[in-house]
Amino acid sequence: MRASSLSSGMSQHLFARGSDGTRIYVRRRVRGPLTAVLCDGIACDGFIWKYLWDDLAAWMSVAHWHYRGHGRSGRPADPEHIELVDHVQDLDAVRRELGDGPVVLFGHSMGCQVALEAYRLRKEGVRALVLVCGSSGRITHTFRGTNILAQILPRLIERVDAHPDVARALWSRVPADLSLRIALLSGEVDAKSVRAEDLLPYMKHMVDIDLSMFLRMLRSAGEHSAADLLASVDVPVLVIAGDKDAFTPPKEAEEMAAALPNAELVMVSGGTHVVPIERAELVRERVEKFLRERVGL
Repeated sequence: MRASSLSSGMSQHLFARGSDGTRIYVRRRVRGPLTAVLCDGIACDGFIWKYLWDDLAAWMSVAHWHYRGHGRSGRPADPEHIELVDHVQDLDAVRRELGDGPVVLFGHSMGCQVALEAYRLRKEGVRALVLVCGSSGRITHTFRGTNILAQILPRLIERVDAHPDVARALWSRVPADLSLRIALLSGEVDAKSVRAEDLLPYMKHMVDIDLSMFLRMLRSAGEHSAADLLASVDVPVLVIAGDKDAFTPPKEAEEMAAALPNAELVMVSGGTHVVPIERAELVRERVEKFLRERVGL
């Protein structure tokens, strides 16, 4: 379902179709043949791209899509199709719906894995990758520098499946503003650099996500690894990370960048897992420089 208007600067809304028929929501702005395609982290629907969306739209076409079961995308037509490979195939459908022109794939958190696997699936037309606050995989084994999340996740899934109504009720009743205060006070984000209103949409979206689906998606991302792919990626890659990121320890980004033959690493001092909204100006400058010098924008 293609948008009827192609006016530069005007946001358009359209839907791609996953291989199982799931409707995948896409918004875009058109400005030239090269498109930046933005891939979220798990349980996100674009909050992290708030500033970069407008910055990119000044230089090139830009598109952002919602994962199946997220935001304005439909619930999976097949409830079992929520693995990382399903998101990769959805991204390929998004590329085709956008006209299948040249793209720069942007990924944040789990979106880095999606972008890398999309390159593996069909690298034709991929001009570059921008990987932000993520790694090549096994994220539940490196969360906070331990594998404790990978250990407890199977039992947590079992309990949620055994008591779905109770789990849903508890999950949905967590106040978004309370979650936000905890994140700010705990140092999960840099309270001095981030605005509360930039994080609140994420907190609100989290409680709307189906908990069982979220946990299964997290398990899939935790079991997946694209480490074997890195050495063969032959396009320019910009890796951006925060040295205070507790969700994806900075050494994961350092190792990923070192394994990529054509990568540059930007390690943001004091940055956490939400660098694009904490250090929006720095990210804009480094992305613009990369696109101009390495991609020929």
